[in-house]
Amino acid sequence: MASAARAAGTAAGAAMRDSAWRRLLRRARRYPLAIAGLLVILLYTLAALFAPALAPHPLDEFSLRARLKPPLGFAGSLPGYPLGTDALGHDLLSRVIWGARVSMAVGFLTVGIAAAAGTLLGLVAGYYGGRIDQVLSRFADLLMAFPYLLFTILMMSLLGPGFLNLVLALTFKAWVEFFRLIRGEVLSEKHKEYVEAAHAIGRRDLGIMLREILPNILHTLLVVATLRFGYMVIMEASLSFLGLGMPPDVPAWGSMVAAGREKLLEAWWVSTVPGLAILFLVLSMNLVGEGLRDLLDPRLRGR
Repeated sequence: MASAARAAGTAAGAAMRDSAWRRLLRRARRYPLAIAGLLVILLYTLAALFAPALAPHPLDEFSLRARLKPPLGFAGSLPGYPLGTDALGHDLLSRVIWGARVSMAVGFLTVGIAAAAGTLLGLVAGYYGGRIDQVLSRFADLLMAFPYLLFTILMMSLLGPGFLNLVLALTFKAWVEFFRLIRGEVLSEKHKEYVEAAHAIGRRDLGIMLREILPNILHTLLVVATLRFGYMVIMEASLSFLGLGMPPDVPAWGSMVAAGREKLLEAWWVSTVPGLAILFLVLSMNLVGEGLRDLLDPRLRGR
């Protein structure tokens, strides 16, 4: 009988979880813009993962005879170059597809590392308080005093161009926002009844932070991480535009925009095509973040 009761309880729990997922999917249908943004992000991700197969031309292929050719549909365009070519005759579509690898990788790595570090430090500072909280909070305030772009420019000037240096420079300050968010959430959650009940039954501090408090603030962390992804893509493009991001031999959207700024009137597509790639990715991420906020926040769910 005991085994039958456990089996019945397990089945009931599975049914409740299944119904909760179905309710969540039904609510998600109310946000078509967020779903459209998610599909666009999926396309960018697939392009980044399968860039060698999807790019119509090899990355190092160029032809001076095909330089500065407009996209298809404009006078002077060439077959096989649907988005036109740059000043050296590179295919812009191929370089945009390869550039998606840089932006997606920088965005995911930077946000992932910053979210993990900021969440861990925010949990410790908010839960224990005292001197630990004071030291971490003052260090976060010190970093917040520097404008983000100027800070990353200084870091990249010291470290030099490169993928790992770019991720390190962006992450060094990106964790602060997650830290401040999680710390504030923990300060409001740690005095609630479920935390007091966990203390009463003898739960350890680490278990309370990870199993009790963190699941209740995870939705806020997810929304902020989604919105920060778009910001990191813009920061990477800005640094590459200034020549401080990726090396010149690596296709990055920011450096592609910079390469066409002197020929904007003569060959507008050289800067416009990678600029539109940045625009659609950041816009899609913001739409998904706004949709997740409305979907997961109980105060906005019925709006």
